[in-house]
Amino acid sequence: MPGESRRDAIREILSRMAVSSQGALRRHLAARGIRVAQATLSRDMARLGVRRLAGTDGPRYVVGDGDGGSLPIDPLRRMVDAVDCNAAMVVVRTKIGAASPVARALDEARLPEVLGTLAGDDTVFVAPASARGGPALARRLRRMFGVA
Repeated sequence: MPGESRRDAIREILSRMAVSSQGALRRHLAARGIRVAQATLSRDMARLGVRRLAGTDGPRYVVGDGDGGSLPIDPLRRMVDAVDCNAAMVVVRTKIGAASPVARALDEARLPEVLGTLAGDDTVFVAPASARGGPALARRLRRMFGVA
């Protein structure tokens, strides 16, 4: 199967269902009549910007849009309770045990407004890239996570 068609199938599968391993993804592809070697699948996933995201229901693969600023929000929306800030720091409050996957997703998204994150059990400290960037970053994160 040509690479682009195979990658389209991977993109569609990952957007429609939770897939937690390459083996499971290979089985979903095989069910569509697409046979692929593990090495080829790994290259396709890298080319599509596929990332493994930890969620409340376990890990799953998500497809990024390749811009370095994408964040797979849907699995994270249920994990985030609130976003607060002062001028120098943004605090993301999460469900118990969810701070680490939220922080990792923020780090992997490489948002230009984020210098870095530090996760506890239910709290993520997000350092804005600029000294006074907290309020703008907090607004962006509230919109992304769908919280007030």
